[in-house]
Amino acid sequence: ARARAGGAAPRPLASLHASGRALRVAKDPSAWRSCPHSLDPLRNGIAGYSLGSYIAVQTAAAEKTIKCVVVAAGGDLPSTPWTSMVRMVTDPLSSAKKLKGQPLLMLHGINDRTIRRDQAQALYDAALEPRTLNWYESGHILAPAAAEDAAAWQIKQLAFRYSREGHGPRGTATGQPAGE
Repeated sequence: ARARAGGAAPRPLASLHASGRALRVAKDPSAWRSCPHSLDPLRNGIAGYSLGSYIAVQTAAAEKTIKCVVVAAGGDLPSTPWTSMVRMVTDPLSSAKKLKGQPLLMLHGINDRTIRRDQAQALYDAALEPRTLNWYESGHILAPAAAEDAAAWQIKQLAFRYSREGHGPRGTATGQPAGE
């Protein structure tokens, strides 16, 4: 493989390096603790879009404090000459299999030519229950309804998991909203 003009690494290697760096940051608890807002350990969810979906799945598989995962326009790795090498470093299918009890919502465009339908289906098939795959009449850029669906689903998942662990949706001990 030849380097690009200016000495840059070939695209697959540069992408692998960038995604590895992003994954290290996502898994770094000190980065999470340095957030300006305090994080509630019972209501941590993660979402990723396209390449970010790979990072979201891997982070959730490694961090059991993450209670639910949204994958938008993501799936398994594409089949390329680089796939087996990339899979040694990062494997979305292996990560999806490790989401034990962490609900997964996948949102995908039926006409997506960046992350194909078979890649999305492969990731979905690898994941354990509970899991949901919603298809949209779109390409790689999902319709606004997908973002609305993801937000509503994540709110529902985090409220449910919070109440199951002995806390109400607004921090009450009974599981009832405050004032009811």
